[in-house]
Amino acid sequence: MNAALFPDLIVNGETVPHAAVAAEAQNHEAPKGKPGIAWRKAAKAIAVRTLLLQEARRREIVAERAEVGPGRFETDEEALIRGLLEMAVDVPEPTEEQIRAEWLRDPSRFRSPPLWEVSHILIACDPRDEPARAKAQDTATALLEQVRAKPRDFARQAAEHSDCGSKSSGGALGQLSPGDTVPEFEAALRGMAEGDLSPAPVLTRYGYHLIRMDAVAEGAVLPFEAVRQKISEAIEKATWARGAKDFVDALVGGATISGVDLTAG
Repeated sequence: MNAALFPDLIVNGETVPHAAVAAEAQNHEAPKGKPGIAWRKAAKAIAVRTLLLQEARRREIVAERAEVGPGRFETDEEALIRGLLEMAVDVPEPTEEQIRAEWLRDPSRFRSPPLWEVSHILIACDPRDEPARAKAQDTATALLEQVRAKPRDFARQAAEHSDCGSKSSGGALGQLSPGDTVPEFEAALRGMAEGDLSPAPVLTRYGYHLIRMDAVAEGAVLPFEAVRQKISEAIEKATWARGAKDFVDALVGGATISGVDLTAG
């Protein structure tokens, strides 16, 4: 990306180095051959960050770096921005009426975790190895067609072809709950009904899976008291997000910015 092709980003008289925008651009997707899209996304993000840092320094915010993970701490700038938003965005605790009204909108949204009884056939490969991945996908796709044609042969095909230890039980994995398997596998389960076969092989870090949903037990609807705290936290989070956006919008409205249009979608 040739940074010289893009205009200088200036926020309230402060010129942001092109290198800072170029580094941020690596975090934003854009169609191949259109680096300007990634640059504009990055410039918007950097402009907002610069505005927040300017305001934090104007208010003389002092914030200690918080631990965000085991042995990982915020940067000084992240701490300043967090400290500013904690001061500027007031989030009142939701009332009991608000919490109950949110629950009453659709109590069926709040359920205990489902249980899935699942069988699979694994065609193992390293997804990072493109030739091996392509070969495994072809094998899995051909095997899926055979299983579709003769569903009762699933257990036999698993015993003969699966690279998982479950092959000894016809591919049966038993009962699974959310969090018991890798995200890609779980995402496929969430879209399946009892008796379904995955419409295409599912790729995970282990290879390609043919998945059969043997049984589904939907989680029971939870009573209000069991989900009250979760709803309260969700309302607070949404209120904070709206407040933070309004605060940033106010900063943008009072700023002089060139090099990017923060009002564009």
